Amino acid sequence: MDTALDVDHLRGWIGSTHETTDTISPRLARSLAAVLDQPGALAEGDPAPPGIHWCLSPEIAPMSALGPDGHPARGGFLPPVPLPRRMWAGGELAFTDAFRVGDTVRRHSEVEEVVLKQGRTGALCFVTLRHRYTTGRGPALTERHDIVYRALEAPAGGTPPAPDLPAPQETFSVAATPVLLARYSAVTFNGHRIHYDRDYCRDEEGYPGLVVHGPLQATFLLGLSVRMLGGAMPARFGFRGTSPLFDGGAFHVNGATRGAGQELWVQSDAGRVTMRAEVTPA
Repeated sequence: MDTALDVDHLRGWIGSTHETTDTISPRLARSLAAVLDQPGALAEGDPAPPGIHWCLSPEIAPMSALGPDGHPARGGFLPPVPLPRRMWAGGELAFTDAFRVGDTVRRHSEVEEVVLKQGRTGALCFVTLRHRYTTGRGPALTERHDIVYRALEAPAGGTPPAPDLPAPQETFSVAATPVLLARYSAVTFNGHRIHYDRDYCRDEEGYPGLVVHGPLQATFLLGLSVRMLGGAMPARFGFRGTSPLFDGGAFHVNGATRGAGQELWVQSDAGRVTMRAEVTPA
């Protein structure tokens, strides 16, 4: 394990908080809907596309304040973990209301946990955030957001499909193109170079291609869940990344009812399951 990581120092950020406010404008809602290939006008008062909360309140740093990976430089609200690769590991959403176009949304964020673990390729530092979203109608969403930091060793290959996955009852495919990744990066104001800079992906982070955003995969899964529930938001949507997903070809968004809930997953053309989600209906 990397002895340069002072986890006790990093745990000093536990309890740090940050508050932001943003508005779900018609333009923002239409932009996300277009990225998801959902045509149609959206006006104030209409339900916003599922996953719109990941487009709200991005960290808007000037160019001079960015790190070499395109993210804002370490420090501030998040602990300054000195491992260079930073990625979403997963999370959980608990909905109490749906977001609507025109909503002003306040987000209260808190660093909940910092844990150091040993993975197959070295040290892994997990940072857990808790976000609470509130609109003028009251609480709307509580989110657990898991971030993982790791060294720049070449990423391990993905895992084959889990044997306990059911046969999909609903499925659709999405072309994993650079344009899709660029448009989602734009609508979320995400400057992370792994999503658009192929030379950086290959030469600096050891990836074979551009990385499909974890939140984008989760957004497709959440949208499928809502569709399977007849338009209702789920009470709980828990998801985790299981393997990196790269551009080129297509990926497949699958869902099935399992017991009283749902099982959903993203699968690459090569057959690797890259994200799984479990849903509890309202």
